[in-house]
Amino acid sequence: MEDSFRQRWLSRVILAGVLYLGIGFASAALAGAAASNQMRSLWRLSAFVISAVVFAAHVAYEHFRLRNTAWPTAWHASVAVAFGALALALVANIHDLGSPSGYRPRMLIALLAWPLLTAVPAFIVALVIAAGLGLKRLGG
Repeated sequence: MEDSFRQRWLSRVILAGVLYLGIGFASAALAGAAASNQMRSLWRLSAFVISAVVFAAHVAYEHFRLRNTAWPTAWHASVAVAFGALALALVANIHDLGSPSGYRPRMLIALLAWPLLTAVPAFIVALVIAAGLGLKRLGG
């Protein structure tokens, strides 16, 4: 039973992380091909908005469908965000390998920094949202 639960939990984390990776990868490609700074900004903003929708859907799924409390909901959502950030950092490191200036070893910092810089705020936001939804469930 525990292994089945863990496997389902990890599969949701991986799915959300892959979505974050796809959103980041696609928006970077579209922003890179943009003809103007305004379009480049629009593609970057769209990545943020679409990622926020994925995040909100993940929190809602954990809360409403799985009926998780605030803590596991926030944990699962933030791990998915960290996984997506780690995947993007890996892609950035691989991309840097082929850059004309050569690989910059400081890019290795991204492998730790990006997941931490995204997961911590994601955890706090998800915890606040899930706790608020939990209070509403109790009161309503």
